[in-house]
Amino acid sequence: MANDIRICDKCNHIRMKTFIPKLQKLAPDAEIKVGCKSYCGPCGKRAFVYINGRYVSGPTEDEVLAKAAPFVKKPKAE
Repeated sequence: MANDIRICDKCNHIRMKTFIPKLQKLAPDAEIKVGCKSYCGPCGKRAFVYINGRYVSGPTEDEVLAKAAPFVKKPKAE
């Protein structure tokens, strides 16, 4: 099952150019959707990512990635 990751292209606390490659490295199988998430209150104050049904936020891109890592679904070994 692929990871569902969503980010807002209007967020003032992340740079798409650097954030998307970091997300792809964290979850290579992820489908990353970019667009408004109607999360403007917290989005205006902190960086955030929506990952597999959870909003994860932090003061910086790297802190958000660290907090989001436990919610990444790992592929099952066959």
